[in-house]
Amino acid sequence: MGGAGHVLSAEELDALALPVGDDGIIVGVDSRSRPAVLGIHHPVPYDVVLIGGVWAAQVLALRAVATGARVVVETGRPQLWTRLAQAANGGLECMTLHEVGRVPPLGATLGSPVLVVRDCGIKPPRGRVASAPWQPVLTLLPYLSQVSHRLVERAALVGVQRVSPDEARVVGRLLALPEVQAEALPTFAENATLWCTRTARLLVRMVPTDSETGLLGNPSRLDVGHG
Repeated sequence: MGGAGHVLSAEELDALALPVGDDGIIVGVDSRSRPAVLGIHHPVPYDVVLIGGVWAAQVLALRAVATGARVVVETGRPQLWTRLAQAANGGLECMTLHEVGRVPPLGATLGSPVLVVRDCGIKPPRGRVASAPWQPVLTLLPYLSQVSHRLVERAALVGVQRVSPDEARVVGRLLALPEVQAEALPTFAENATLWCTRTARLLVRMVPTDSETGLLGNPSRLDVGHG
């Protein structure tokens, strides 16, 4: 899906909240190998959905810690996150893990932003902690289900990794994707993500650092055997 179809204008980049070189999370490189930086911390609630694998969510969480944010992970699969949290903390409470439904109030502020990562399966229950100023919530959906349609429709930012042809048709409809982009979703490489807002789209490749690969392994869309 490379080529001129993914070159966005400056206005579109602004709409996508990709302030290159500004504060944010580096989510990958674009078709011209330039870093794509997503600004997700805002003075208003901001919901992000990632239809993809836990590997990508963990890289994003690790990179959020690197920006100075606290990361709070709500998960029913703590075994997949424990090693990462231990590596990220380095003696500090930079990344904490909580059982589903057990996330405490977090007190996010401009000076102490928080990223909440919800790894709660394809039918995540309503969270006790919602998005808030300086506290975006990233919900990881391994696959798309009927229940998750409203999450996708409501999100300010949606990342889509490889999905099945059936899912691609639904995602294409929910996100109003051009047909050529929707049809390409099942062909994505392990590290490819299409990031979408209501006004713009950008395809990126997530290129892990050596330390990320050492900790998390190579890019993987599927979670089987991960950890």
